Amino acid sequence: MKTLKIRITFQEELLGTSNSDAHLHEKYVASKSPDAKNIAEEVEALGVDNVVSKGMTIFPKENGKPFVWDYQIQGFFKDSCGALARVKSTRSSSIKAFKKIIGGLIFPQPRKIMLNLPEGSVIGTCQRPLRAATAQGERIALANSETVPSGTTMDVDLKLLDDSDKHQKLIVEWLDYGALRGMGGWRSSGKGRFTYEILKG
Repeated sequence: MKTLKIRITFQEELLGTSNSDAHLHEKYVASKSPDAKNIAEEVEALGVDNVVSKGMTIFPKENGKPFVWDYQIQGFFKDSCGALARVKSTRSSSIKAFKKIIGGLIFPQPRKIMLNLPEGSVIGTCQRPLRAATAQGERIALANSETVPSGTTMDVDLKLLDDSDKHQKLIVEWLDYGALRGMGGWRSSGKGRFTYEILKG
């Protein structure tokens, strides 16, 4: 087993993706995890009582400080690998059952990955219209999300069960893609784009 330490610095604001409605979030988490302890932990971290709009997506918080869950990093890797699998010249295109490999052999830590805002910065909000084509015609709704500003950093330790450089090279490929695509909500607009550095690997 090897550990890869990575620092991510967001160049664009990062949007929160957790639903602020405790009951809706609890139902969603329950569908993904049978562990009741994890469900309670995640719902508690939302701090729902502090959110005015139930339609807002937010960051979970610990002592008022925002963080992302470890599984969100795995989800980011899966999304990146899935996109890059369509490009024949990438390492990702040669992986079979990539979701099982990422979920079973690459473990982001700690469980709560803290977001370190630049000094003097505060959590903001981002509102934007969402358009969807439905059977009743085009619908428009207003989406609202908490944001952390550009310059926010997060440190992630990745435990890799494969001691070879194989998975490390894949992670670098996914991070390079993420620097272009972004992380978190509303990536299509460039939100969540970042740079990264490998502190240990």
